[in-house]
Amino acid sequence: MTLEVRVFDASTHTAQDAADALGVELAQIVKSLVFVAPTDDGGLEPIICLVAGHNRVDVARLAAVVSEQDVRRATAREAFDLTGFSIGGIPPVGHSQLARVIMDPDLGRFQTVWAAAGHPSAVFPVPPATLRTLSNATVAPMTEERRLADAAAGSEGDKQRAAQNAGA
Repeated sequence: MTLEVRVFDASTHTAQDAADALGVELAQIVKSLVFVAPTDDGGLEPIICLVAGHNRVDVARLAAVVSEQDVRRATAREAFDLTGFSIGGIPPVGHSQLARVIMDPDLGRFQTVWAAAGHPSAVFPVPPATLRTLSNATVAPMTEERRLADAAAGSEGDKQRAAQNAGA
């Protein structure tokens, strides 16, 4: 498969930066967030969450989805060691080792979503179904519940939340 990577002069390190640069909704940006669960041998198993830009992962919900009680967010060093990429540019595919991938169902609302392409200023467009297939993701709800008022506010609420949670 060929992916069309777009590189920007300015950083698209945060989901809001990427949405602004592309002129798309924050929800169309795929955040590839790295979580970890301990393994029996004392190591760490990577769990990649592909999350719509306006959402935040609920760690308790993620733990239930992956059946791992001690799941936690990876440190920047762990994320790099487990994926081969730095935070802000972690792509949904092509990691240095196999990882479980969980995909936010909200991404399926769009014909096209935008994901990091391995660098903080590079992204690529992809249909959500193709993203799911390429990343071998399980689609499951693992994000925080949005309040009705936030949902009704639409993109304005998304922008405010993004400003509060930049890079989350």
